[in-house]
Amino acid sequence: MRSRTVSARTVSISIGPMSTNKPDTATTSGIPVRPSYAPGDVPQGWDPGVPGAFPYTRGAMAGGYRKKLWTMRQYAGFSTARESNARYRYLLSQGQTGLSVAFDLPTQIGFDSDAALARGEVGRVGVAIDSIEDMETLLDGIPLGDVSISMTINATASVLLGFLLAVARRRGTEWKALSGTIQNDILKEYAARGTYAFPPKPSMRLITDIFGFCAENVPRWNTISISGYHIREAGSTAVQEVAFTLADGVEYLSAAVRAGLDAKAIAPRLTFFFNVHNDFLEEIAKFRAARTLWARLLKDRFGIDDPRAQALRFHTQTAGSTLTAQQPDVNVVRVAIQALAAVLGGTQSLHTNSRDEALALPTTEAARLALRTQQVIAYETGVARVADPLGGSWAIEALTAEIVEKASALIGRIDEMGGALAAIEAGYFQREIQEAAYQAQKAIESKSQVVVGVNEFVLEEENPIPTMTIDPKVETEQVERLAAFRARRDDAKVERLRADLVAAAKEGRNLMPPIVEAVDGNVTLGEVVASLKTVFGEHRDAVTL
Repeated sequence: MRSRTVSARTVSISIGPMSTNKPDTATTSGIPVRPSYAPGDVPQGWDPGVPGAFPYTRGAMAGGYRKKLWTMRQYAGFSTARESNARYRYLLSQGQTGLSVAFDLPTQIGFDSDAALARGEVGRVGVAIDSIEDMETLLDGIPLGDVSISMTINATASVLLGFLLAVARRRGTEWKALSGTIQNDILKEYAARGTYAFPPKPSMRLITDIFGFCAENVPRWNTISISGYHIREAGSTAVQEVAFTLADGVEYLSAAVRAGLDAKAIAPRLTFFFNVHNDFLEEIAKFRAARTLWARLLKDRFGIDDPRAQALRFHTQTAGSTLTAQQPDVNVVRVAIQALAAVLGGTQSLHTNSRDEALALPTTEAARLALRTQQVIAYETGVARVADPLGGSWAIEALTAEIVEKASALIGRIDEMGGALAAIEAGYFQREIQEAAYQAQKAIESKSQVVVGVNEFVLEEENPIPTMTIDPKVETEQVERLAAFRARRDDAKVERLRADLVAAAKEGRNLMPPIVEAVDGNVTLGEVVASLKTVFGEHRDAVTL
C-alpha cells in the first residue's frame, strides 16, 4: 500500500557542509559491504541452484519472464466507486495487466461512511465501499473472470471478498473463474500499521475461515498476501522485513493446521508482498534470500515439497517512505531504480509509486508515468530476457547468503518466543521496528545517510507541482447514497441476516457463507463488522515502550 504518512524523509532539516562524500560502507541492514568481491567472499557450500528449482533462490520459474512478464498492477482507489472505476478502466487501457484496489480508512477498519469515526476520512486515501451497490459500481465493466483483482484490505478482508463474490454471483460469473488476491494479513497490522478491528484470535479465525472456504469454492483465489511492505514502511531493515514476514507466514500456515485444514492444500495459495528500497544490491539479494528461506521452511517444518508452494510468489511495491516532498521529480528516479531491483530480484507482480505521492494521491498523469516506468523496464532494457541475470555475481551471492543467515537467526528467536503471534503480543516486533526506524532517522539527521533534496543538494526555492485534491462533497454525497440505499432495502431481512451471522460466529461455523449472504442481502460493511464485534469484541492496542 502506498505510504499515507509523510515520512521523516520528506521533512526538511538543517543543511550544512557534507560530513562525507563517501558512500556508506554497510547496507541499510548493517551488513558490511566490501570494496570488491571475489569467490572467497561467498560462504563455502553456498549453492543458489538454478532458476525454477529448489530452493528457488534464482527465481520461481526456470525461464524467468520469457513466457510471461510480471503483472503490472498499479494500486489505485480514491473518492467514490465511480471515480475509482474510471481510473481502473483508464489504467487497463494504458497497458496495466491487473487491478489493485485501495480502500479508504473507514472501509479498512470496518466503519460505514456515515459513522462518527469516519468523518473527514471518507474517500481520502482510497475508495469508500459501504454496500454491494458500491462494489457493483467499482467493478462496472471489469470482466471479473478475465482480470486479476487484488484488494489491499486486512481487518475487513472477509467482507470485501464477500462483496466481490456476491457481485460475481449476480453477474453469473462462476467463482471458480475468479483470480486475484486479498491482503488479509492481520498480524502486520498489530505490529506495524494499525488498521485492525477485532482481537488477534478471532482475526486469525476469520483468516483460516477464508482459507478453507476459498480452497473449496474459489480455488484460483490467493487467500492472503503476507506483507513485509508495511513492516518496512514502519522502519524495519531489509533483514527484519524478510524475517518478520516469513515468520508471519509460518504462523498463518500453523493456524490453518490447527483449524483442521491441510497445509499442503493451503500453502500454494499463500502469496507475499514486499517493499523495495533504494539499496539496490541489498534489495535484489533480499528477494533471493526470501525465496530461499520460504522453500526451506515449507520443506523442513511442514513437509511440503509441492513446487507451487515452495516457489514463493510475491508482489512488490516501490517504497512510499523513500518519496520526498522536496524536488518530487527526483522520485521518478528513485522509483525506476527500485522497480529495476524488484525485476532483477524476480518479482511476479509490481506497483510503481507516482512522483507526487509524498504530497497527495497521484494524478492521472503521474500514475501513467509510473506505469510507463515498468513498461520501459519490461520492453526496452532487455533485463527480462534472462532469469536471475545477476546470479553468480560474487557480491549478490555473498549478500544473499548473509541475509539468509541473519533472517534465519531472527526467525529462530521468534520461534523461541512461541511464534509470530506471541512475539507481536509481547511487543517484540514493534520494539525492533521502532529501534530500526530511530537509527535510520539518526543517520538522516547526521547526514551519514544522504537523501537528495532533503539533507543535501537542497533547492532554496521549489516550484509546486500539480496535485490531486479530494472535493469535500465526496463525503456528503457518499453518506447520502448510503442513506438512500438503507431506505429502500428490506430491514427485516437485514436483521435476519445479521442474526444468522452472529449465530455463526458463536457456533464456530465458517463465517464466509453467512458474510456473502449478508452483503448480498444488503447488509452494509459497517453492520457486518458491528455484528461480529458483539461476539469477538474490539481490539485496543497496548503502548509499546
